Amino acid sequence: MVSKKMQDALNGQMNAELYSAYLYLAMAAYYEDSDLPGFANWMRVQAQEEMTHAMKFYDYLVQRGARVVLDTIEKPPFEWESPLNVSEHVLAHEKKVTGLINDLVNFALEEKDHATNNFLQYFVAEQVEEEESVGSVLQKVRLAVDSSSGLLMVDSELAQRVFNPPVAEK
Repeated sequence: MVSKKMQDALNGQMNAELYSAYLYLAMAAYYEDSDLPGFANWMRVQAQEEMTHAMKFYDYLVQRGARVVLDTIEKPPFEWESPLNVSEHVLAHEKKVTGLINDLVNFALEEKDHATNNFLQYFVAEQVEEEESVGSVLQKVRLAVDSSSGLLMVDSELAQRVFNPPVAEK
């Protein structure tokens, strides 16, 4: 069983993951409206990943006998200046999530909640991967920012991304 404080913190992170999914769907809609279906696909896949993360928190809370509490999800922005601006926003958001995960790990250590610390290590590694992946896309967008054909090449590349759900743990 987790403490009430840890329960609240994990529920907060679950809600943050749901917000991330909502934000990335808003970005996908922006890209759809901008006739960049590859970028939209990239953001839809990101949204699916965030939903998976939220469900990992949900399942962990249930597994530990804690109460799952769903909260209001803040309305995300829906307009951006450019694909470059969206990509910068994605990286900034992923860095924010990394900070939230790190804060949770620190809290788990303070609480001497080793099971939760162990659970959170998945997300520590995941955030390293997320920041690297988004940083790579951002760099490509920066290189293509003044070239319509370059932007379309990046769009074509991002159209190939497929959501691969994590393998269920036993």
